[in-house]
Amino acid sequence: MFGFRFVKFQPSDYVLKVKNGKVVQEGVGLSFHYYEPVTSVVVVPTSSIDVPFMFEEMTHDYQTVTVQGQLTYRIADFKKTIQLLNYTYNLKKRAYISDDPNKLAQRVIHIVKVLIKKQLVHMPLKDAIQASERLVQTVSREMLVNEEIEKLGIELIGLSVLAVLPNKETMRALEAKAREEILRDADKALYERRNASIEQERRVKENELNTEIAVETKKKQIRETQLDAERLVKQKQNEMKEEQLYFDTALEEKKRALIELAMANKKAEADAKAYELGAVMKAISGTEPYVLQSMANMGMEPNKLIAIAFQDIAENAEKIGQLNITPDLLQGIMTGTGISEPVGSKGRLTR
Repeated sequence: MFGFRFVKFQPSDYVLKVKNGKVVQEGVGLSFHYYEPVTSVVVVPTSSIDVPFMFEEMTHDYQTVTVQGQLTYRIADFKKTIQLLNYTYNLKKRAYISDDPNKLAQRVIHIVKVLIKKQLVHMPLKDAIQASERLVQTVSREMLVNEEIEKLGIELIGLSVLAVLPNKETMRALEAKAREEILRDADKALYERRNASIEQERRVKENELNTEIAVETKKKQIRETQLDAERLVKQKQNEMKEEQLYFDTALEEKKRALIELAMANKKAEADAKAYELGAVMKAISGTEPYVLQSMANMGMEPNKLIAIAFQDIAENAEKIGQLNITPDLLQGIMTGTGISEPVGSKGRLTR
């Protein structure tokens, strides 16, 4: 009524009530009555403000990249801010009477853009793509000492660079190159695994061969030990044979001596018999043959005498005309009993 109004602000608003060009009341979240024709109100937000940004810049190797991120700030010194920007608030329309509050965000983004450009101009594309964290640290540090930021009375709360992206063609080229490198690494890993497998197989075969060699060496040692044992046995057998041969030789020597002694004895005996026979022959050298025969037949068995008689008959067979032999004579000869009677009584010889 009659230009008097009542207004109430939020706790996140810093309010300056100006009347006739003088600040009559200020504070956070004020509520008051005012007379509209002579009263102006300046409202500055105290809460943090999030401002996303995205812009293109050039790298050191003349490649265009798109920088995406977000800036968070708050107005720390309200008086400095309202000295440079118009934050006058239209109480009837509940809006600012100028675009300066929106321009503050653009000014801050422009400062960030200048600082990021200053860094990217010294980076090649590959480094720039991976420099998000580096850009955040560098830009945040420089904004703390930036004169324009200080004059605007704002305080940087946070800065994040979400991505630094090249254009699509460059991205595809980088992706292709990276893909090839990944494939090469995969092939290299595959080859390394195959080589490792081959190396492991070679080691297994070497171990098998070494085991076989060790087994053969052990067999050789066993065989050599057996041969040594056999050689010792053979040597012992040879020694025993030599001893036996020595004993046999000694025995044969004794036998030979015995035979020689026997031969000497027989020779002496033969010489004695020869001497005896020579003496006998010398004694009978002048005797008639029939006398010698008769002497030889003396004491002979009857059957032998009959045999000698038949021999004489056989020698004078051409002179015999007829010969009769009785069965009794033959039976006596065959039984070996001979005859006890004269021949003339049992048989008869006719010439």
